[in-house]
Amino acid sequence: MTNHKYMTAFLAVLLLPNISLSQEFNSVTNNYPMMDKIVVTGTRYDEKITSIPAYVSVIDQADIDNSTAINIPELLKSHPGLHVYDLSGNKRKYRVDVRSFGETAQSNTLVLVDGRRINQPDLSGTDWAVIPLERVEKIEIMRGGRGSVLYGDNAAGGVINIITKRGEKKVSTASVSASSFATLNTSAFTGGTTDKLDYGLTASYMNSNGYRDNSGVEGGDFGLNLGYLVNDNIAFKLKGGYHKENAHLPGALKVSDFANGLSRTETVNPLDFANTKDHYIEAGSEIYFLNDSQLNLDVSYRERDFTSFASFAGGTFDAETTLKSIAFSPELIIQEKIIGLDNSLVAGFDYSEAEEDITNSSIFFGFPSSDTFDMSKDNYGFYIHDEFVPFENLTISGGFRHDRAEYNLSNISKSKFNNAVMDEELHTFGINYILSGNSQIYASYSKSFRYPVIDELFDFFTNSIISLVPQTSKDWEVGIKHAFTDTLTGNLNIFRIDTENEIFYNASTFMNSNLDGESRREGFEIVVLKKLASWQLGASYTYTEAGVRDGQFVGKDVPAVPEHKATLEGKYTFESGLSAGINGNYIGSRFFESDFDNSFTKQLSHFVLNAKIKYSWGDNSVYVDINNITDEEYFEYGVLGGFPVEQAFYPSPDMNFKVGLNLAF
Repeated sequence: MTNHKYMTAFLAVLLLPNISLSQEFNSVTNNYPMMDKIVVTGTRYDEKITSIPAYVSVIDQADIDNSTAINIPELLKSHPGLHVYDLSGNKRKYRVDVRSFGETAQSNTLVLVDGRRINQPDLSGTDWAVIPLERVEKIEIMRGGRGSVLYGDNAAGGVINIITKRGEKKVSTASVSASSFATLNTSAFTGGTTDKLDYGLTASYMNSNGYRDNSGVEGGDFGLNLGYLVNDNIAFKLKGGYHKENAHLPGALKVSDFANGLSRTETVNPLDFANTKDHYIEAGSEIYFLNDSQLNLDVSYRERDFTSFASFAGGTFDAETTLKSIAFSPELIIQEKIIGLDNSLVAGFDYSEAEEDITNSSIFFGFPSSDTFDMSKDNYGFYIHDEFVPFENLTISGGFRHDRAEYNLSNISKSKFNNAVMDEELHTFGINYILSGNSQIYASYSKSFRYPVIDELFDFFTNSIISLVPQTSKDWEVGIKHAFTDTLTGNLNIFRIDTENEIFYNASTFMNSNLDGESRREGFEIVVLKKLASWQLGASYTYTEAGVRDGQFVGKDVPAVPEHKATLEGKYTFESGLSAGINGNYIGSRFFESDFDNSFTKQLSHFVLNAKIKYSWGDNSVYVDINNITDEEYFEYGVLGGFPVEQAFYPSPDMNFKVGLNLAF
């Protein structure tokens, strides 16, 4: 499926001297693009990227406007160190993998919306459709396990923080687009501010027939952001969102299906579907004191209802799941000088409670069965993190977290479940030095972890508990961000993650298990950018070795992890307001998901090229997107399945188009 002539040309471009990266640098000026950006992900309060000893990148509004992406995962594809897979084949269910955790990435990548975690405490992971792209102001990406001290569970690979739009100025916008496969997208936003109040309202709707048979989807979203400043010392905020979606699921096509004459667009699962209703509300207050310190009090509630039907060899499976969760996160931030030196300390407590009610009905080789399960997980975490500036341009940081999880599965008493209570203690240390105003070197070490999600601990076929222990990782990282000139910049980041007791699905035992050997992920990420007044060129390259060092799968590669990833992007803006851009993504070969034995041939590499032509006048624009220009036939996601086991594919779309209009009032 891979055309190697594209890769040859692509590598030649990467070797050119004055080239550089992709969307994370789209909005640069003649200053260094990343150094002055303010982020919150690295410390839970506003600070410059230069203070964080980790590879952090920012996707801002200009990047979103210039992208051909239709959702957040598609937007993340062009960023180094991230691997994004469409798991359903209809652009509705994605896996975003930070630092190459493969099939368990959804439990090792923490996703936040305005600092509030949206990872589900079960195997469903992150529902990326809950936050439509139209509601996003910017996205912060922090790679590596450093976020575990500040945020707790699920951050072993990294943290992605999605910042939603607020009413910083009075504006209303409307967007409409039509694209291939009878796809329609509409959205609207209105926001504003007064001396005391700021508000932002977002609504969107989409409908599509999908690329394949039985891949249609219809969904809508509504979002609200409110902020109220009582006085100079007290502010309140209220946020909420509602998401509804009905999606048809085409499922995988196996090697035997293609041998029987099925095409890429057909399906063997014409009745499969998944319907979702999801809503949340979050309230909080900010109390300011001393010179630049504050106390934050946040509480949130979320409820998700999920209904699905799946067919498989020998039967069918119906599932109804209701997941309710609450969270409370008081936090103290003290930013005051100590003995005349800058110091920032953050300390807090995270509490969350999740309850999951599951009703499963199945027919297996003609035998029906039905079961109901009640599961819950309570999580407590205390953390403290300090950032100290002993000398000009030098920042030293460190932190500690004690975390505890308590499980209650079905009606089985905790006394019969040895791992009902799990505890972890985490720490991190980092050093950051600004070589000059536009260059920075850093190094860090972190211990990260993840608990089993609720339904990893239960075998639904045997109605029995699975004994698992928490997974822990040690993470080392060194890097440099350097501005060669005012218009040429680059990043180099080197990392290693050693993981013990990695939690995974063992296809040979048909159960979730702890890996009996240490796994290691190591590699580097390179980003370079050249930007002048009217044009820019960018490129990135990620190299990763992910393997098992001992135990049952000693010497084997971690499945679903490519060794090579590269991106290329160019953009030219004419004085008339017309701009033309192109971006390409190369993903190397990798073993199919679940193939820890590395016994099957690898899934082939692919290179996908996209283009955008846009005309802007004022805050308005009209555009045309062309995706997969070369009409590459590829499979973004592959897994072992069926009986007997064989390779199964989820075909990705061929060349497709999108036209759209954005208006501001």
